[in-house]
Amino acid sequence: MTMPADPRQRRAARHAQPAAAAVPAKPRKEPITADRITDAALQVIEAEGYDALTIRRVSAVLGTGPSSLYAHIVNKDDLDDLLIARLYAAIVLPEPEPDSWRRQILDVYGQLRDEYLKYPGLSRAALATVPTHLEALRVSEGILAILLAGGIKPQTAAWARDALTLYVNAYALERSLVVQRQQQEGADWVLSPEEIIARFDALPDDRFPNTRRYAVELTSGSGHDRFDFAINQLIGNVSARDQR
Repeated sequence: MTMPADPRQRRAARHAQPAAAAVPAKPRKEPITADRITDAALQVIEAEGYDALTIRRVSAVLGTGPSSLYAHIVNKDDLDDLLIARLYAAIVLPEPEPDSWRRQILDVYGQLRDEYLKYPGLSRAALATVPTHLEALRVSEGILAILLAGGIKPQTAAWARDALTLYVNAYALERSLVVQRQQQEGADWVLSPEEIIARFDALPDDRFPNTRRYAVELTSGSGHDRFDFAINQLIGNVSARDQR
């Protein structure tokens, strides 16, 4: 810094208070948005399950108060709609092909199943409402288009879509509940297939002959074998009924 030539000015400069250092501005908080609320809600569900999801819990994850969320969502049902829409946004829809419509239906619903299973219990939200978000409608439209391309009559296709979606939601909920119970303390009462077979074998033969005889069949299936079976049965019945 160049000092003034006049001694008095120099003295004054030496005694002057140094300029206050600029205080760095505090970083602005990232604004609350519907997307951030959805992200936080999914974080809660993934870690703690759908039962733990509340507006207060989500606001705590975001480091804010519930009132901040209500500036963007109406209520818990509105949050559920956003969550279902986020899951549906991940679904990839194929171009409907008449010769492959059964495989396409199984693939789309398999995607939906897997998305639900990432967030334990979330499918329960879909059981209690009719999603009207554009992403949910996009997938519903795509499923309907696949069924119609397969030659299914419109009324049958509409009800088939409803039945298939209901089954997928219930399947995902049941699987998530089993996993949740297995993680609880004292979950040794949850039986393995081998233990179930042993119990079936111990039943009185005069009262439960078929249960004992087909214990292996009753407990068989791994992964999503039963899911694929049920979807294919539903699709097969829809197709056969339409042809008649």
